[in-house]
Amino acid sequence: MVRKVLAVLAALLVLLPVPLQGPAAAAPAASRVTYDHHSLMIDGRRVVVQAAEIHYFRLPSPGLWRDVLEKIRAGGFNAVSVYFDWAYHSPKPGVYDFTGVRDVDRFLRTAERAGLYVVARPGPYINAETTGGGFPGWLKNVPGRGRSSDPGFTEAYRDWLHHINPIIARHQVGRGGSVILYNAENEYAANTDAAYMQDIQDQARADGIDVPITTNDCCDAADWTSTWATGPGAVQMPGVDDYPQSFDCPNAETVWGPWGEGVTERLRDDAPVFAAEYQAGSIDLENAGYERCRALTGPAYMKYFYKSNLMVSGATLFNYYMGFGGTNWGFLAQPNDVYTSYDYGAALTEARQPTTKYDEFKRQGYFLQSVAPLAKTDPAAAPTTDNPAIGVVARTNPDTGTRFALVRHADRAATTTDAATLSWTVPDGTYALPVQVAGRDAHVLVGAYDLGGQRLAASSSEIMTHAHIGGRDVAVLYGTAGSPGATILRYPAKPQVRVLEGDVRWAFAGGDLRLDYTHRGLARVLVSGGGRRPLLLLLGTDETAATFWRAGTDAAPVLVRGTSLVRSAAVEGGTVRLTADTAQAGEVEVFADVQASRLRLAGGAGDTDVRVTRTPSGSLLGRVPGPREAARLPALTGWRVHDEAPEAAPGFDDSSWRTADRTTTESPMKPKAGPVLYADDYGFHYGDVWYRGRFTATGAETTVALNAITGRRGRYLVWLDGRYLGSAAGGTQADVDAANPDPGPGRFTVPAGLLKPGRTATLAVLVQNMGHNDDWTADDNRFKQPRGLVAASVEGSPATVAWKIQGARGGEDLTDPVRGPLNTGGLYGERSGWHLPGYPDRSWKEVAAPAARPLAPGVTWYRTEFGLDLPGGQDVSVGLRFGGAVPAGSRTMVYLNGWNIGQYGGDIGPQKEFVLPAGLLREHGRNTLALAVTSTAAATGGPGPIGLFAYGAVRGGVPVPDVPGPSYPLTR
Repeated sequence: MVRKVLAVLAALLVLLPVPLQGPAAAAPAASRVTYDHHSLMIDGRRVVVQAAEIHYFRLPSPGLWRDVLEKIRAGGFNAVSVYFDWAYHSPKPGVYDFTGVRDVDRFLRTAERAGLYVVARPGPYINAETTGGGFPGWLKNVPGRGRSSDPGFTEAYRDWLHHINPIIARHQVGRGGSVILYNAENEYAANTDAAYMQDIQDQARADGIDVPITTNDCCDAADWTSTWATGPGAVQMPGVDDYPQSFDCPNAETVWGPWGEGVTERLRDDAPVFAAEYQAGSIDLENAGYERCRALTGPAYMKYFYKSNLMVSGATLFNYYMGFGGTNWGFLAQPNDVYTSYDYGAALTEARQPTTKYDEFKRQGYFLQSVAPLAKTDPAAAPTTDNPAIGVVARTNPDTGTRFALVRHADRAATTTDAATLSWTVPDGTYALPVQVAGRDAHVLVGAYDLGGQRLAASSSEIMTHAHIGGRDVAVLYGTAGSPGATILRYPAKPQVRVLEGDVRWAFAGGDLRLDYTHRGLARVLVSGGGRRPLLLLLGTDETAATFWRAGTDAAPVLVRGTSLVRSAAVEGGTVRLTADTAQAGEVEVFADVQASRLRLAGGAGDTDVRVTRTPSGSLLGRVPGPREAARLPALTGWRVHDEAPEAAPGFDDSSWRTADRTTTESPMKPKAGPVLYADDYGFHYGDVWYRGRFTATGAETTVALNAITGRRGRYLVWLDGRYLGSAAGGTQADVDAANPDPGPGRFTVPAGLLKPGRTATLAVLVQNMGHNDDWTADDNRFKQPRGLVAASVEGSPATVAWKIQGARGGEDLTDPVRGPLNTGGLYGERSGWHLPGYPDRSWKEVAAPAARPLAPGVTWYRTEFGLDLPGGQDVSVGLRFGGAVPAGSRTMVYLNGWNIGQYGGDIGPQKEFVLPAGLLREHGRNTLALAVTSTAAATGGPGPIGLFAYGAVRGGVPVPDVPGPSYPLTR
């Protein structure tokens, strides 16, 4: 019996939120991660893992990694899941960069300090809606099929793994870090190769990975799934992807689980159920806007599907995709499904702002981390109900006898409000509990539970959290506003009960203290005596529960009601020190050690002493300040403009360009005639690419016939001897198959008299590439589909066209390694540094605003500068907003201090607001904003109006240093 109690207490300790030094800071060097049928175990202690997916490469400001990770931790998560993007780190074969915005060692240290475990996912293939699915562009020139054991690909991916694996390995739990799982490959469901899958794991072990290896199964992987247990390539602890709500953002109000029940299946009996990717948002396939995606996967969906998955499958490992989406800055995105924003409708917006989804994650996450018996449960007999509209599923912990009941509508599609009385038999007795289900709500009830020093027999309220604070138990229970609640506690003798606030009725009989109430506001009940230590019971609604924060200290946890965020807490010499964010002045209440009588608020320009009084609840009550002043954001004036595209002129000097004369290619798509013109074959993998072709004219030319593959939303523009001929849409992934050899056809009439017989004519083509296809089906016809021109001819002339090609300056040999390979393409202005701070633009023409000047077909650049001096000790999330309709005929690339932070217009997507992340944005200094506008037709003006705005502002935040980046000129 003593051993059982000690085991339960040990499990409870590991599930409690930990101080910010990290989950493994105090772990012994020999720490190991193990698992069984029920859960993961760290040093023998069971852990329920709730992870949020976050991608460091979608937030190119390392100072902000801390902010997001601390918000994830405060929001109830105890882990993060992280893809590592091969393309992001490797601009050419054998070259890798793990510095600056690519410093994954720093990211993992930051996660450790934030108190978060890490599920590491280095691929080699990751998908994640990134260009190439994480495969670098140069891999298209490597022999051998991707995601296979072909020798060429094997050599390439092993080199990647041997660079990234050692970094991950030194951050494992057993080495004082926080990595607890290693994910091999990603959603490997088609054209699978078991030898490849096995080799990934062998390389990981050789590189020092000793945590369990997992992978995420997707899409009914057929014969591959059948090998999980014993076959070659099988992982130790497989997981499953679940996206039950689909990606139908436009119909958020009517969609309800079209892709299934969302109950994660068990793949191995000797391993726990692992929801390796569970839907927590959506890509915006229909350009509805991410707020619609947030509505599609909002709190109602989260309550029903997440709680059902917990209770029906008994899952104890959850990774929610995404927790924070971030930004597809530069040319990071794949072309088919996403645009600049990767907000994803996540709990934290792209601008790092918490949402109502964040509140629900916090309610559920605190519960998972507080109630230790959840880590080991089996199916059990369900309570009975007197209303068939209400369905109940139950589980029990076989060691402690703790019972759990999921209460929801029996009909998954029901939207009515129905009430019932549950009859629940638990070891303590049989109890009648009033329950109510409003629409698609769901509740997990707990019974037969040793709640700290208390005995909770049963309750129709949900537990958010509880802790032993100041010699007593403090528990937060909640329910839907207006619903009835009852809580029964067991006592050896009659206790003293004081209702400090709210309308709560109580009675004691036969050892049961029964409390009856309606969930409304916040009720407080203080129970003392009766043979147990004191209990402060806080009974609220969903909304009230969301106002509570829990933070670990070196001693007991601290519970806080109020503020916008609590990052950490400490109790020192009678003072509670909170590091917290506040969006406005308001009430704060702190439940801490009784010896603490003072409150100090950190997280602003300096510590602030908060005057407090002691409440009847024994808490400290005071008022905290909000932001000291509003952020003053300047108007964007002083614009200068310059027309670009000298490459279109016949006399342009292209002698330094690469000659496009290759006759072979690794692409499965071979040219029908002439040389290989594919951009990747010449080392130009991202962004715009220019072609210049020369031929001797006969005067009989009639048509320029071109084909280009750009990916969805890409285009190409054509000039002949300096005369603009027009544009065409580039081919996409779906356009290329054996039946359609002309994926992006464009036919352009040669103007009569333009070409003179015997003279050299110059054909100039600007191709706007939109990224590489993913390799979802492990098929080179998909991933190795070319980019750029794929065919070109001049009809009416037998002359051969000699081609030159130019993309990003330096190609694979980066001239700006700090910003990396995905930042710029091959526009003249990009190659010449027009996007950089310090470029001498005083000779450019002045213009009141970009919208004030007509556009001609081609490329036009605008530049301006603005100064900022944002209030100290505050976090102001700043954005750039384009007014008016999203232009269909032009595409604007937005550069902030040399960083390509987005693409606007050109049928790219609905996005009109772009996050300017602190670090890239000089919050106290001068900033350079540059716009490269490519227009396919004449227009009355450029984009706009354009202005700065604030997504939100709080007192607090974290210090964010400027991200260094070279100014003009680039000398490399």
